[in-house]
Amino acid sequence: MKLTAAPPSGLAYGFGAYFIWGLFPAFFGLLAFAGPVEILAHRILWTLAVMLVVMAIAGRLRGLRGMGLRTWLVVAAASAAISTNWGVYVYGVTSGHVVECALGYFINPLVSVLLGVVIFRERLVRAQLVAIALAAIAVVILTIDYGRPPWIALILAASFATYGLMKKIVPLDPLRSLTSEGLVAAPFAIAYLAWLAVTGPATFDDGRSHTVLLIISGLVTTVPLLLFGAAAHRLPLVTMGILQYLTPALQMAWGLVVGHEYMPPSRWIGFVLIWIALVVFTSDALLRARQRKSVAAAAAADATA
Repeated sequence: MKLTAAPPSGLAYGFGAYFIWGLFPAFFGLLAFAGPVEILAHRILWTLAVMLVVMAIAGRLRGLRGMGLRTWLVVAAASAAISTNWGVYVYGVTSGHVVECALGYFINPLVSVLLGVVIFRERLVRAQLVAIALAAIAVVILTIDYGRPPWIALILAASFATYGLMKKIVPLDPLRSLTSEGLVAAPFAIAYLAWLAVTGPATFDDGRSHTVLLIISGLVTTVPLLLFGAAAHRLPLVTMGILQYLTPALQMAWGLVVGHEYMPPSRWIGFVLIWIALVVFTSDALLRARQRKSVAAAAAADATA
């Protein structure tokens, strides 16, 4: 399956989503005037506001009614996972750990495979085993280099992989799912912001620029998610899997070129091992996708013969 074989509109949507996500350090770095939890709370509320407007324009608000308890429980789990991801990412960017954030999204596909083994008892093929083993060695090397496990990267990878797992389980379309996740998280965000307003350290009204930036965080969050949803309906999973590496590549470039983050040789060794693991993993995925396509084509030919 070649990337160029995908529909041009799907590629445009997918590229747009991953490109915007790749530039997130540029935006969230501007929010360093606020604490990570305050930024997260505003991000949740303003994202929900945008989604409610989108749902209203699409005439989909009624679709939020009649959701069963099991669906709401899955939505709550997804909301907790993505809120954790957003919060840790904001902390990573505002504390000068953009490269470590990028590492988290590089290893995310491998963590997703591990979750598939643990939750769905999927069997690993040899290439996947090699990729995961290389990634594990890389994490050990990075742990020695940092003097601690790369917690930011690991939490980002685990939370986003868990979020992806919940999205597979929840019986909702992307619009209803994202809006429902916001509805679950909103009370906690409102309670925290109310506490900040009472105790004094809130930054929302410290100046017009601060207010505007915090409000815009909802739009900045929603746009790539909508683009991603449009791309997912048009592109094969393999193509989406290749495009996703654009985000951590851009984020890492930002951390190195703009943030001037320190990267000793030992840390580069860890990253190179991760990249080799991803080459092995992606090559295997492409090969198996091509084989499935060939088998399907042969079956269709036999059926018409």
